[in-house]
Amino acid sequence: MNAVLPSPTTIAALVKIGLLVGGLMTAAAYLVLLERWIAAWVQDRKGPNRVGIPLTNIRLFGLGQPLADGLKIILKEDFTPSHVDRVLYNAAPLLILAASLAIFAAIPFGSVLPPLGIPGLPDPVPFLVAPGLDVGVLWVFALSSIAVYGVLLGGWASNNKYGFLGGLRSSAQLVAYEIPLGLGLLGVVLAAGSLKLDRIMEAQATSGVWYAFAQPLGFIVFLVASFAEAARLPFDLPEAEQELVGGYHTEYSGIRLLLFLVAEFLHMITAAFLIVIMFLGGWHLWGVTGSAAEVSWAGALVRFAILSAKILGVIVFFMLVRWSWPRFRFDQLMNLAWKVMLPLGLANLVTVAVVEEYRPWLVERLGSSGAGWVALALPWGMFFVGWIVAGLLTPSGTDNRPIHTHGPLDAEQSLAEDLVEA
Repeated sequence: MNAVLPSPTTIAALVKIGLLVGGLMTAAAYLVLLERWIAAWVQDRKGPNRVGIPLTNIRLFGLGQPLADGLKIILKEDFTPSHVDRVLYNAAPLLILAASLAIFAAIPFGSVLPPLGIPGLPDPVPFLVAPGLDVGVLWVFALSSIAVYGVLLGGWASNNKYGFLGGLRSSAQLVAYEIPLGLGLLGVVLAAGSLKLDRIMEAQATSGVWYAFAQPLGFIVFLVASFAEAARLPFDLPEAEQELVGGYHTEYSGIRLLLFLVAEFLHMITAAFLIVIMFLGGWHLWGVTGSAAEVSWAGALVRFAILSAKILGVIVFFMLVRWSWPRFRFDQLMNLAWKVMLPLGLANLVTVAVVEEYRPWLVERLGSSGAGWVALALPWGMFFVGWIVAGLLTPSGTDNRPIHTHGPLDAEQSLAEDLVEA
């Protein structure tokens, strides 16, 4: 009988997966409501505030709005155009959503639970679906890259010019910004000496220095690249409605469109997790959480609450930026990736590599305190130098002057202007 029943490890993994998927879907729904409230506040108008409990007059501040929106889009007619490639058309939203959810297998949601004393379970129990994954950063980066295939499949399978053009520019954006995103990750991995996200948080808790302060240039590069990878304003070129009529999912409707939209929102949540875990200390907070490997129940809950509060703060920042900044032009977007973010990411990586290579020598000559100050001063010096040089060398990447291209009628236009002046 015991051979038929799943092991405690399998049961624990299934419970974690259920809580993870249910929590992410619920969070995505209500974060959309939060974003609509923030949009209303920024634009000085009223947001969703009427939908409450069905068949009653209880409004509950509009908390029933996500349920109403979800039911509406699920019950919409599921229309499939006759000209699409049906296999790829149906596979694209499933692929991008599956990759968006699978990323969270390697992302920790806190520190650890106190020892439970259950045979077959590790003590302490980590807040992680796949605790034995030694290459968590590579797992996250690889699965986030699969989003490009979902976008390309959706645009190509639609057999529609709008969808095809939207897929092309979306894939160009995602591929371009994966490089500075990876460079920002590499600086943190090099400093922490591990590819495990929980170890990266522990390294920041042990030293007391978050990598946002130890690597400010890498933090800015990673933050900007995260906005572009999540297709959030001012980098929402994949869905620029004024230009693309919805972009790569123009031909999608109903539940399949909902899968695309949920996957895109999960990308923003993933970006918020990575920013907090890799640069903002994760569950660590000075004077509150400590850095011990084992904690009590109260300590575990406090660490979970601090991590959740940081992530919510970063998500709110994403939303405020969306409703505050105008969209970049596509040429500005690509110039920023290749001419600014890529060189700055390389400069940060080289600086961190030099610091880590000569850290033992610095400790020997200056002591641990002096070496720590030097290790902070060098990245900050590179931060200021890098941004000053980038601003001087690429001034056209951020202005809105029209770009003049020479055409076959320019000579005739110049001749006509000369005749008018004569």
